[in-house]
Amino acid sequence: MLFISLEGIDGSGKTTISKMIKDSLMQKGYNVLLTREPGGEPLAEELRRIILDEKTNINPWPETLLYVAARKQHLDSIILPALKEGTIVICDRFMDSTSAYQGYARNIGMADVAELQNIVLGSTKPDLTIFFDITPKESQIRLINRKRNADRMEQENQKFHEAVYEGYQILISENSDRIKVVDSRKPINEVLQQVDFLIDNALNERTKK
Repeated sequence: MLFISLEGIDGSGKTTISKMIKDSLMQKGYNVLLTREPGGEPLAEELRRIILDEKTNINPWPETLLYVAARKQHLDSIILPALKEGTIVICDRFMDSTSAYQGYARNIGMADVAELQNIVLGSTKPDLTIFFDITPKESQIRLINRKRNADRMEQENQKFHEAVYEGYQILISENSDRIKVVDSRKPINEVLQQVDFLIDNALNERTKK
């Protein structure tokens, strides 16, 4: 039906609003699957636990390979079957996260990560990617104010999160037809309105095809 990915640096608010997006679409009569990465499937959730555990000491390439392995498992067992059934799939993070976090911020190289994901994932890409825009400084303030413990990626320093943001800006400029930006600093109801508009447009375009 429609494959939507949600992207943003940590603390951007995408996970919180993802549930509201699902509810909004279901109220319109759509079948919706909300899932996440890494995770969304038993084996992928186990890999998530390893990757995000603050005690995990792992180098950039093995970290990248674990993310992509979890993504492939999730894609084949959850995402693709749901899409074939006519379900709208909303995924909290997908391929762009690995490009920004590992490809750019970890200095592996965005081209190398893109090549790896092309080999493993094939031609599958989201129909629409929504980037929740917030500055790294604002992100850190939100993370500090959270009531839960930060995971290994969230605990990275300010310089790392700034690099992730820069990586996302490159992806946005290179994929402006797919990646749309919403201002995540606005009140959540206004953010949801922006998202609803983008999704409605994507659904209308899909109907025309």
